[in-house]
Amino acid sequence: MKIAEKTVAHFHYTLKNEAGEEIESSDGHEPLTYLHGANNTLPGLEVALTGKSRGEKFSVTLQPEEAYGPYQEGLEQRVPVKHLHGLVSKNAKWKKGMTAAVQTDAGQRQVTVVKVGKFMVTVDINPPLAGKVLTFDIEIVDVREATEEEVTHGHVHSADSSCGHDH
Repeated sequence: MKIAEKTVAHFHYTLKNEAGEEIESSDGHEPLTYLHGANNTLPGLEVALTGKSRGEKFSVTLQPEEAYGPYQEGLEQRVPVKHLHGLVSKNAKWKKGMTAAVQTDAGQRQVTVVKVGKFMVTVDINPPLAGKVLTFDIEIVDVREATEEEVTHGHVHSADSSCGHDH
């Protein structure tokens, strides 16, 4: 079966920056799983995955417009320190350049810490990989038809129906 609209694709990836340095990888973890055609992954990655089958390995390099978009100047906001999530321990402190998660009206978002004060933190709300040329090394692990429920809801559901998925 080939990856197409209304299929669920499972794949491993290694993400590299323009210099070829590894940023992240799914090696040693569960493969990434998404519903193809439902805008659940980067636009350029979805195009590259179209038509691929189980067992295929390939690399694709995405320009910023195909990935996280161009970097936009002036997207800094001040946020109360208590709203930042993602420190490795309770004793750790936020520092310039660290990536944090904040909850917004549109859901959780990654931000980059620009300046730390006692109670407020200035963050850059551009996605941390905005403006970057990214290369993905991909291995397709599996492809299956999406269920009607997955297509209706616009995302993959766990094979374990006891997961408590609720809308």
